Amino acid sequence: MRLFGKAKEAPLTPKDSIMKLRETLDTLEKREAHLEAKIRKEVADAKKYLQAKNKRAAMMCLKRKKTYESQIEKLSGARMTIETQVSAIEGASVTIQALTAMQHGAKTMKKLHQDMTVDQVDDIMDEITEQMTIAEELNTAISQPLGNDLIDEDELEAELDALEQENLDSQLLPLDNVATPSKLPSVPMSAPAKALVDEDAELRALEESMAI
Repeated sequence: MRLFGKAKEAPLTPKDSIMKLRETLDTLEKREAHLEAKIRKEVADAKKYLQAKNKRAAMMCLKRKKTYESQIEKLSGARMTIETQVSAIEGASVTIQALTAMQHGAKTMKKLHQDMTVDQVDDIMDEITEQMTIAEELNTAISQPLGNDLIDEDELEAELDALEQENLDSQLLPLDNVATPSKLPSVPMSAPAKALVDEDAELRALEESMAI
């Protein structure tokens, strides 16, 4: 309980400010709608007075209409200002949230890296490389054959060459046993040549018949 002075108000958050501004916009919109309804009524009344030949009363209706229109213009200006404020606060709020998130991310990265240096990383990588080399040497040693009966690669190559030569000889042997034909078969006469022979025979027959 405070005995002196007023209680200090808590500062408004961006969300609270935006909410209050939007409430004000809603009030201004309702006021504009009310004034527009009054303007429509004054116009209707002015028409009635003109029909009744009461020009003075019609003029008063138009004056009130002008007053309402002036109030609407002021309200429209206020609405525009408030809407600009809302947009600015929303943009600033988003920017602050982004900066806060980036700040938290930077702190997290710093905490993760505080126990690790570049030299430590290099030492770990060197140790991994060394252990991989040792593992490769161990695998090579394990894969070598045991005892003194090592396989002679040159001997295997010589045996492989002998098998290839034996296979080649077996393929060439049937060709040596094939007899060379003593007489070539007659080549059949082609159709044009046969036709030429028949024409010569007919020509000779014709000459003989004419000689008779």
